[in-house]
Amino acid sequence: MATKTNPVVWFEIYVDDMARARKFYEEVLDKELTDMPMEGATDYNMVMFPMVDDMDAPNASGALVWMKDVKAGGNSTVVYFGCEDCAVEGGRVITAGGQIHQPKFSIGEYGFIVLAVDTEGNIFGLHSMK
Repeated sequence: MATKTNPVVWFEIYVDDMARARKFYEEVLDKELTDMPMEGATDYNMVMFPMVDDMDAPNASGALVWMKDVKAGGNSTVVYFGCEDCAVEGGRVITAGGQIHQPKFSIGEYGFIVLAVDTEGNIFGLHSMK
């Protein structure tokens, strides 16, 4: 019998300026991102969001990705970051260089979200239960 898991296991947010995007997400989420070793890679660069060492831990991690000839923004993927109160992280978006697409609003019994735009033009979500 298969183990029940959430379907998302990894995400990638494509960026045009890695330093700018990294600074933005570190400031908004108040978390340090980690360089992902890429021996000899010149056509791509990745910086990982924090993740626990236990592969059975819930939720997914992912990375910011710069890849030659792949432009940021204009995609239809929305990644949601879990928060205690999404208004807190949402409050950091503008000072970090992004924009608020939709301020905190209720999604009923599923909590609250903020939709924001990062420095690379990507829409992302912040989710909390309060």
